[in-house]
Amino acid sequence: MKALPPSWKNAKQYSRANRPVTDLEQARACRDAMYAKDLASQALGIEVTIAQPGSAEARMSVTAAMLNGFGICHGGYVFALADTAFAFACNAYDRVTVAAGASIDFLKPVHAGDVLCADAREIHRGRRAGLYEVSVRNQDDVLVAMFQGRSSALDRSLLDDLEQG
Repeated sequence: MKALPPSWKNAKQYSRANRPVTDLEQARACRDAMYAKDLASQALGIEVTIAQPGSAEARMSVTAAMLNGFGICHGGYVFALADTAFAFACNAYDRVTVAAGASIDFLKPVHAGDVLCADAREIHRGRRAGLYEVSVRNQDDVLVAMFQGRSSALDRSLLDDLEQG
């Protein structure tokens, strides 16, 4: 599945009268609405390919412009990909959720031309706090990084917030 186009404009399609019914529909509606306004992910070429309650998958192709002085991908780009998958996993419940903290371990170098896939999974979700783990693999299924994110849920509907602008 391809990412939604940056030109996605119909944020009102998820008005209260048209809210999704199932958890999976809600997760996808949250993904659609978030991605439409996520200019950072769009600029980096990140595609959010899967969004389910508590999990998400995001992909990114590594370009030459992402390389550091050692000729490998700058860790910030790998972190951004993992953080994006984390954000979409923890925001799948129609509750605005932000990062409270994150860490990453870089396990293997990443090169220009690599296609990275970040797979985010919910480890724990409480009333306010959550814990997520994200594995980042290359096109050969080699684990290149592990990310752990802590989330903090606010008392606001994500779809309402994004609908209002």
